[in-house]
Order: sequence, then C-alpha cells, then structure tokens
Amino acid sequence: KFSDPEERLSGSEREEDEDDVEAALKKEVGQIRTLTEQKLRRFQSVESGANNVVFIRTQGIEPEDLVHHILKDMHATKKKKTRVILRMLPVSGTCKAFMEDMKKYTETFFEPWFKAPKKGTFQIVYKARNNSHMSREEVIKELAGIVGSLNPENKVDLNNPQYTIVVEIIKSVCCLSVVRDYVLFRKYNLQEVVKSKEDTQQNPSSLTEEQNSELVKPETVEEEEEKEKRSNE
Repeated sequence: KFSDPEERLSGSEREEDEDDVEAALKKEVGQIRTLTEQKLRRFQSVESGANNVVFIRTQGIEPEDLVHHILKDMHATKKKKTRVILRMLPVSGTCKAFMEDMKKYTETFFEPWFKAPKKGTFQIVYKARNNSHMSREEVIKELAGIVGSLNPENKVDLNNPQYTIVVEIIKSVCCLSVVRDYVLFRKYNLQEVVKSKEDTQQNPSSLTEEQNSELVKPETVEEEEEKEKRSNE
C-alpha cells in the first residue's frame, strides 16, 4: 500500500513543522519591520571604519544645512553644547577613493556651486585615514582643476573663501562636501567656535597657518614651465 509521505507523519511531527514555519515567518516579518524602521529614522549611526570617527546617516535632511545651522547657533550664542565631539563635518557625496573615480564623480558633484554662471572663491582641505595610496597634492591639484574647468572665474582663496571643499578619505571611500563659513566657524570645530574674541586673542590660534599647510594652491602653467626649465638646467 502506498501513501503520501505527509500522511505518514505523526501528529507531533506535523505540529513541529508548523511551529518551524511560523517561527521563520515571524523572524522574516521582524527583519522587514526593523529595516523599514531604520529607513524611516531621521538619524542613524553607521560604522565608519576608522577610530574616533562617527557617521550619522540622515533622512530627508541636507547635511550641509543641518551642520551649518548648528555651528551658526553655537557661534552666535557662544554656548558649548558638547564635551566629546571635536568637529562636525557634513558628507554630501561619496565615491571610491581612487583618482579616476574621484575625478569622474566630482565633475557632476561640484556643479551646484561652481558650474557657470555660478562662481565663487574656494579652497580645498584634505585628510586621509587608514589610507596610504592617495597623494594629497595630486588630489588637491586635480579637484582644483575640475572646479576651474566648470567656470574659469572660480578662484582660489586661502584666507576667506566662499566655499571650502572638504575631502575626507577613510580607507577606500572618499567623502566629499562643499561648506560655507569654514574659517568663520573655526574649521567646523565645535570646541573652538564657541570661544569669544577675547579668548582667541589671549590664545591665538594658528588657523591660517594650519590652513595654508593643509592646502596646495594649484600651480599655473607658467609656474610649471619655470620648474621644468630649472630642473633641465
């Protein structure tokens, strides 16, 4: 006599199978619900891959506007609102930390600020963490060239630029942002921005010197030719 395998299962075995299916469904529903809640959160912590660096993902909020608003408030009120956070930098775009990928990505990324008829003065600040294959000088020179190609009237200003292009390399990821008032807000340093003028005068900061040490002004064609002549001599 032949019978269906399910008919041969005992009652207890059937109940166990049903329990397993029910548990699997509950688990899947729970995972979907968790993912949905995470997507709907306005702020969510994300692993950065570097020590002392915390990433906060935002939902429906422009990072530049949010960070600028926080710093503007702290600068105006001079009220210290954090003890452990040193700097707060927005990240508006990311790409692979390889020169060709960065060039291709920034050609479009820079357009809202620098593509003609828009123009402005700018500087580029660069920092790399857990990465040794990128050249700081090459990155700054290439990105400055892209800004210049979008509009020749975009000019470098290392003292008080309208825009600061922030390049943060973490492992194999390049994080980018274009921020305003970088000098006024003390390099977006939450500890420094609340200090009064008196505090700054008593403890002068080497902000301008540090800035200049971090920046490389793109060489003109004439300067490059002069260097080549000297090396040939």
